[in-house]
Amino acid sequence: MPLGKTLDVAVIGGGPGGLYAAALLARQGHRVQVWERNAPDDTFGFGVVLSDETLGGIERADTEVYRALGAEFVRWDDIDIVHRGRMHTSGGHGFAALGRRRLLHVLHERCTALGVTLRFRTPAPPADALAASHDLVVAADGVHSATRQAAAEHFRPTLTSGRCRYIWLAADFAFDAFRFEIAETEHGVMQLHAYPYAPDASTVIVEMREEVWRAAGLDLCDEAESADRCAKVFSEALRGRPLHGNRSAWTGFRTVVNERWSHGNTVLLGDAAHTAHFSIGSGTKLAVEDALALAEAVAAEPDVPAALTAYEAARRPAVASTQRAAAASMRWFEELAGYVDQPDRQFAFNLLTRSRRVTHGNLRLRDERFTRAVERDFGCPDDRTPPMFTPFSLRGLTLRNRVVVSPMDMYSAADGDGLPGDFHLVHLGARALGGAGLVMTEMVCVSPQGRITPGCTGLYTDAQAAAWRRIADFVHTCAPGTALGVQLGHSGRKGSTKLMWEGMDDPLPEGNWPVAAASPLPYRPGVSQVPRALDRRELAAIRADFAAAAARAADCGFDLLELHCAHGYLLSGFLSPLANHRDDAYGGPLENRLRFPLEVFDAVRDVWPEDRPMTVRLSATDWAPGGTTAEDAVRIAAAFAEHGADAIDVSTGQVVPDEAPEFGRSYQTPYADRIRNALGVPVIAVGAISSWDDVNSLLLAGRADLCALGRPHLYDPHWTLHAAADQEYAGPAAPWPAPYRAGSRKPPTGKG
Repeated sequence: MPLGKTLDVAVIGGGPGGLYAAALLARQGHRVQVWERNAPDDTFGFGVVLSDETLGGIERADTEVYRALGAEFVRWDDIDIVHRGRMHTSGGHGFAALGRRRLLHVLHERCTALGVTLRFRTPAPPADALAASHDLVVAADGVHSATRQAAAEHFRPTLTSGRCRYIWLAADFAFDAFRFEIAETEHGVMQLHAYPYAPDASTVIVEMREEVWRAAGLDLCDEAESADRCAKVFSEALRGRPLHGNRSAWTGFRTVVNERWSHGNTVLLGDAAHTAHFSIGSGTKLAVEDALALAEAVAAEPDVPAALTAYEAARRPAVASTQRAAAASMRWFEELAGYVDQPDRQFAFNLLTRSRRVTHGNLRLRDERFTRAVERDFGCPDDRTPPMFTPFSLRGLTLRNRVVVSPMDMYSAADGDGLPGDFHLVHLGARALGGAGLVMTEMVCVSPQGRITPGCTGLYTDAQAAAWRRIADFVHTCAPGTALGVQLGHSGRKGSTKLMWEGMDDPLPEGNWPVAAASPLPYRPGVSQVPRALDRRELAAIRADFAAAAARAADCGFDLLELHCAHGYLLSGFLSPLANHRDDAYGGPLENRLRFPLEVFDAVRDVWPEDRPMTVRLSATDWAPGGTTAEDAVRIAAAFAEHGADAIDVSTGQVVPDEAPEFGRSYQTPYADRIRNALGVPVIAVGAISSWDDVNSLLLAGRADLCALGRPHLYDPHWTLHAAADQEYAGPAAPWPAPYRAGSRKPPTGKG
């Protein structure tokens, strides 16, 4: 049952989140005091943006505040993007903003009316002292929270700094829309984020990479000089008008994440608990939504501990989602220099979809005219053809659409003989019938010692080749137009293990074969077998194994060959400094670590037919300190491209067991994006791409040329055909096999 007593509540911090929490808790009848070290009119920044969702929550919780704010809001729908003298406008976005000072005044008035004690120019007592004399302490003391710092061992915060510097400024006129403008200066790329917050005022944020900031000498400028110089850089956007600050200073964004948001009867709220980059306009929004959730939990739960648990459970998923989107947006702007050469309309689409929250389908609903224009630029032949159903060519192979069935180990070769059997025929055949442009095999091993498990397939015998030829013949005969690709690899130190569902990466209990790698480093120390460090003679033999397997693959009729240099297997182990500790010509600096994988690539390319493409799968980051970085991945991809790779299949991780991936929707695609835009080489994006909307978005934004999906094709072998049906596409890029055409419409369910 809900709390049955009046609480004494202390709120540390008089920003929007703290004040709104105070008002909502006072409205429930609790005694609330707020400590704010600044004066009532002191505030940093200028305007704040709130979403319709947040405003709806305010309206439900407190109509007085909602009505007061509603009278102040400036609303607009458009986003203007200016790049190299061209402006593109996208509508239908729906923003509402008001001055931060006015927001605080509304909340001050509401708190006073509800009996909240507001203590301005008064630093709060330490949180532990307040906790001893109050039932609930709300720490809304910002990104530099003293409360969080004092109890860091309980909250366990992680603070991560971004790579840009930015400054909050203001202009004394209202922009017509939310405006992004890019300036390519002699010092590097600078960007402007601006939006109106009053009929005669706009917030203007200027941001750039730290090295650009230093090169421009802005690190030596005070507030006035910074405002003046920024106004000159963006004089056209500002119509020649000045900028001014409000205790404005250049700073770097810090992302705050806490393992716990409460300790005893003290709870973190707003920036003290979490931050999200300003480029998605989320700081005040998150704090206000925190206040709403906290008040709801206090009203619903029987005691304070239960309320704080419920508050955190309710808010964590939404905050985590926002932080993922904000991180994607922040990184996009950090890598902005890599996008400036994109065609201007594609650049605009890329910017609009940078956080992955706005997608192709969503943008079509908001602004169909703009989105159709982006599609036409991309090459969609008509309004009925989604981007994913446009063709793509690699060497002599033209794929009818941009969907790839990602390589997925099946561990289903019988009796340890490496032979693909009926399971593989049905598995790959079903996916080929399902409409994808390219279907990839699992990693096919080039030798018995190169297997991961006894259930892995191979291409090191003629019998295996004959079995693969049977599958290729089926695909080409029964699913004409579908390309079949083979992925060749060697397990390295991750071999001689159980089938995945029996214990992934666990050593076999018996029947082990010796494993070998770049260095004698076990994958899981104390668990995995210690590999033998390969000598030059053995390296030459493995090169020959790859070449022999490639020759067999060509005879089988595979349309494309991919060299597996990812996920900690043999070639990946040479590339990663965490797995390669050699001191010879194959170890040390990156150019040495690249040597053996490139030798293998060259040996395979020499025997692979000239008109058939080769791709390379990479782990673009090890997700671990000291491992392969995104910058390394660009250099690795460039080396393979120089040797003749037609596309790079960009995955991440699985190189060391103690990795810490940043899981989330499409979480690996930024690495593909970076390689594509840095090198101009085609890329295949992978990694939790689960919807056709994601595929269309990635392609239109220029972040990928092909999209590989694994689990969605396990869930639905006909994923591509169903994506076509869902989008009402019935063209040549997704033909239903003749026997299946009667099922090309979704069966009706229920009446009506």
